[in-house]
Amino acid sequence: MRSNPSLSNPSLLRDLAQDLCVCLRFWSRLPVPVLPWETEPHGMPDFARCSRMLPVAGAIIGAFGALALLAASTLGAPASVAAGLGLAASILATGAFHEDGLADTADGLGGGANRQRKLEIMKDSRIGTYGGAALVLSIGLRWSALAALLETQGALATALAMIAVAAFSRVAGLIPAVALEPARADGAAQAAGKPGESAMWIACALALAISGALIALAMEPRDWAIAIVVALAGPLLMTRLARKQIGGQTGDIAGACQQLAEIGFLIALASR
Repeated sequence: MRSNPSLSNPSLLRDLAQDLCVCLRFWSRLPVPVLPWETEPHGMPDFARCSRMLPVAGAIIGAFGALALLAASTLGAPASVAAGLGLAASILATGAFHEDGLADTADGLGGGANRQRKLEIMKDSRIGTYGGAALVLSIGLRWSALAALLETQGALATALAMIAVAAFSRVAGLIPAVALEPARADGAAQAAGKPGESAMWIACALALAISGALIALAMEPRDWAIAIVVALAGPLLMTRLARKQIGGQTGDIAGACQQLAEIGFLIALASR
């Protein structure tokens, strides 16, 4: 039986492993080893290529929260406590990377009087009223949805859902990077560049495959399909709002889109 030549290509496997490590370093705070063939392991990611492995990186990140939730539930913790610990582990794994983007986006779009002022506020590391409210709502809604899933579907199904949403939501967070030009000429979004077309097709296929397979293990395919539709609504609306208010996208906008996708996905599953 002949092997697939593309999968047996050492160069391709090295590239995929490198892209996975790059995604984990950029989107998380997990300790990632430097591969022997990497020349600039801590440089700016090449989004044109590495984004194809983002769903796999997201699943790995989500597994940390899922394991914490499973452990807490197995030890007899109430659903609300197990859900909180699982969410806390997920946030720790990323260093609140996406939450920071959501808070900055809420402050900038909500508090700025014009495009320039909105971008200035988003670049400011301080959190204002809009940002604080957005964080409370994001954590509260996800916490509540996870607790509801635990009570109705059990710990294993909820853990699988955490991994699934972690894989899918991070690809959904790339929607503004694909649809819009960078809002700043000197920002990180400009330096990173757009995800490549082929990389995005691969990322989308992997995100759908990973999330669909995991949800199918414990729930109905219809539940997954509804969750996907609901999860995409937030990032699409945010992308439209970013185009209207700041004329482009930033890293903070991408973080906000990931958070909206995660919230929508979990609420849809919890409401089944």
